[in-house]
Amino acid sequence: MDETWALTKMTRVEVVVGGEEIPVLTELLSEVGAIGFTVVSNVSGLGHSGYHQGRLLFNDRNALSLITVVLPADRAGALLDGLRSLLAHRSGVLLVSDTWVSRPEYFQ
Repeated sequence: MDETWALTKMTRVEVVVGGEEIPVLTELLSEVGAIGFTVVSNVSGLGHSGYHQGRLLFNDRNALSLITVVLPADRAGALLDGLRSLLAHRSGVLLVSDTWVSRPEYFQ
């Protein structure tokens, strides 16, 4: 990473779950102090349980959703603990990576 970019390292967490899990996830995000996140509904993909197609016309709870959140590493641990507990009994995909942001105050 070029030091002249003046970027701050943070943790990016992405979770793909069924739409019915979104309220539980957003509550967990609030509890760990995440001040913002992005939800993309009706995502499609192929996984262990087969192909999931987005764009269900009248029922977004049966479609998959992707939640992306960026937060400081010191808060990521609590979020990951909660997500692992949640996903132990539900289907879903959890991805975690380091990321760099230009305005860290947006994620504090």
